[in-house]
Amino acid sequence: MIAPAPVLKMLRQAACAMLAGAALMTTAGAAPLAKSHCLSECKPRIGIVSAFGAEADILLEQTQKKREWKINGNRFTTGELRGNQVVIVLSGVSVVNATMVTQLMMDHFRVERLLMSGIAGGVDPASHVGDVTVPESWAMPMEVYWNGDGSLPSPCGAAGDVSCLGVKLAADNGKPRPDFKFDTPNGPVSSGLFMRDNFVMNETNAPQGEFRFEFQADPEMLALARTLKPALAKCGPKNPSLCVSVQPELRVGGRGVSGSAFLANPGYRAYLFDNLQAQVVDMETAAFAQVAYANRVPFIAFRSLSDLAGGNDFKDVGAFFGSGLAETNEASVTLAFLEAWSRRNRR
Repeated sequence: MIAPAPVLKMLRQAACAMLAGAALMTTAGAAPLAKSHCLSECKPRIGIVSAFGAEADILLEQTQKKREWKINGNRFTTGELRGNQVVIVLSGVSVVNATMVTQLMMDHFRVERLLMSGIAGGVDPASHVGDVTVPESWAMPMEVYWNGDGSLPSPCGAAGDVSCLGVKLAADNGKPRPDFKFDTPNGPVSSGLFMRDNFVMNETNAPQGEFRFEFQADPEMLALARTLKPALAKCGPKNPSLCVSVQPELRVGGRGVSGSAFLANPGYRAYLFDNLQAQVVDMETAAFAQVAYANRVPFIAFRSLSDLAGGNDFKDVGAFFGSGLAETNEASVTLAFLEAWSRRNRR
């Protein structure tokens, strides 16, 4: 027998009231929202995010007891990987996709730590194709104030003061970081592109929020990464005849950067290295790191180098595109880390 419409309406209202009350009870406690609020599943997990398929395929192949969840069209895979309960998702390329999908993961699963795994472009000219980098911090230097010339913007009075616009220039030792300059036959020409800090809010800094230039990876996870000694390949599985000439290495430390532009500009790459000592550039990790900070969840990111960003001077670049070397080494380090993390937690 089907209940009359008024009865169904009352039942729906009662159910909504119960859910609202449950939500209030859940968030009223001392635990952070990210650890108590899970719309799909509440088992504690490590959340693993990659930008596109090749980066996550190796991890998914080795995940056991898999279960797939479809959330707003995105496929999340839960299971066990090297002794850890994980949830893995592909974000899609770009800072926007990384932000949306990482937050979606945080909302639907009980993610206690976050891990980004993927490939990227090298910024440090001392790096090589196949190296795996694990930066200590991540920034978004393409978040800029675009001035009309190379002089410090002064819309709010003093040079460098943009606070009346609700933004803040990135500074180093109290001074705004220099703008990017184009190389021309007549010398450098200012672009007027000055780096900005990002505004971020969470439960600890509300309601005023704060401006930050970079987001720090978890010291505990970094310390474990420094102990790893993975066997990194010189030749990838897709075309073993294409190999790099220098043995890839694991490099822990330094700064990673992300932006919405696919970087193919050697001049801007040099600017990032000279002014930020950046090691690696991609289009997702700094946004992922900001989501982690906003949710107060520890994170780490592993990025294997596919090329020197914007450079045709990197003679080993064909080794990535032809053989899949970068994603193989990135997965090797990620798996080694997860195995070491599982052993550590069993002690």
